[in-house]
Amino acid sequence: MPDPLRRMLSLHDFEPAARKRLPKPIHAYVSGAVEDGQSERGNREAFAGYAFRPKVLVDVSARSTRCTVLGREYAAPVGVAPMGISALSCYRGDIVLARAAFEAGVPCIMSGSSLIRLETVMEAAPGTWFQAYLPGDEARIAALIDRIAAAGVTTLVLTVDTPVAANRENNVRAGFSTPLRPSAGLAWQGLTHPRWLFGTFLRTLARHGMPHFENNYATRGAPILSASVLRDFSDRGHLNWRHVAAIRRRWQGQMVLKGILHPDDARSARALGMDAVIVSNHGGRQLDGSMSPLHALPAILDAAGGMEVMLDSGVRRGSDVLKAMALGARCVFVGRPFNYAAAVAGQRGVAHALGLIAEEVRRNMGLLGVVDLPELDAGFLRRAGEEGYRAS
Repeated sequence: MPDPLRRMLSLHDFEPAARKRLPKPIHAYVSGAVEDGQSERGNREAFAGYAFRPKVLVDVSARSTRCTVLGREYAAPVGVAPMGISALSCYRGDIVLARAAFEAGVPCIMSGSSLIRLETVMEAAPGTWFQAYLPGDEARIAALIDRIAAAGVTTLVLTVDTPVAANRENNVRAGFSTPLRPSAGLAWQGLTHPRWLFGTFLRTLARHGMPHFENNYATRGAPILSASVLRDFSDRGHLNWRHVAAIRRRWQGQMVLKGILHPDDARSARALGMDAVIVSNHGGRQLDGSMSPLHALPAILDAAGGMEVMLDSGVRRGSDVLKAMALGARCVFVGRPFNYAAAVAGQRGVAHALGLIAEEVRRNMGLLGVVDLPELDAGFLRRAGEEGYRAS
C-alpha cells in the first residue's frame, strides 16, 4: 500500500486524512470548537494579521532551531499540547504523542483527561510534562499532586480555563458525548471505519480492557461509558487562586499555568511563584469570542516579570511559530494536527508532523535572516494597519 505520509506536506494535510479514518463522533471531538467558532477562527486570523520584515545578506548557513525552555534545551521551539482522550483516535495515543516528542527532542504535555496511566507514559517518555485538571476538594488535590510527583513528573501544568463545561454543540450534532453512549449510529460509524475499529478500539479492548479516565485523581477514574464521568468533570467551578497557592507550596518541581489571557492573571501567577504561563484560549474550545493568544501575548509579557511565557492555539506553520517568538513567546505548542497525525500513522505520523513544522521554522529563519532564535524580536514584524505593513 502507498505510504500516506508521502502526501503529508504540511500540518494542514493531516486533518482530511484523519477525517477519513476516524468515526465522525471522534473526529468531531478532536476538530471541534464551541458555539460559532469565533475563537478558533480568530486564532488563525491573528497570525495572518502580521507580516514579516526580513533582513537580507545575512550568513544563515549555521542557523539553529534549538531553544531553552524552563532551563532545558530542546531541538525546536514547538511542543505537543495536551489533548484529552487521544487514545480513542490512535491506539495508545498518549504514549504515541509523548514518545514521538521525546525522540524529536521537543516538549510534550500529557493531558489529565487521558485514558492511559501517567506512570506508563512517563516510563515510555521521561521528561514529559503533565497537565492536571484539579479535583474538587483539597484532600484529593493533594493526593493527585503526590501521585504526579511519585511518577517522576518534574513539570506540572495546571489548565485554569475550564471552570465549567464548554458549549460544544458540534459534539452533540456529531453524536459524541461524555460519557460515550452506545447507539446504532455509533456502531455504524465503527463498522464503516474498520481501520479505526480494529486498529484502535477493539485492539485497545482486547489488550487493555475498557478505557478509563486514569489521571483525574490519585486513584483510577471512571470508564468512558460510565455516567459518573460527568461528575468527574463538573466539580471545578469553585477552584481559585488559594488552591494554586497550596499546590505551589506542595509541589517541588516546575509549575506552569495554562489558559492565561488577562495580564492581571499573569501578575497573580508571578506573585505565587509560577515558573511560566502558557497564553492560550484552549484552541477555541472553551469561551467563544475570547481573544487570540497572539494578541494577548504582549500584555502578558509585560506583566510576567521573570516568568517564561509560552503560547498555544492556532499555530499551524513554522511562520506562526516565528511570529509568536518575535512577539516574545519562549516556545509554542500545537494540538489538533499532531492528534490527526497519530490517527493517520501512529508515532511515525507524529514524528513526520513534528519534522515538517520544525523544518518550516528552520527554512523561514533563513529567509528572515535569523541564525539563532533569540535574535527574533518585534522588529521583524509589521501588524495590519501599521506603517510599513503590506498584506500579500
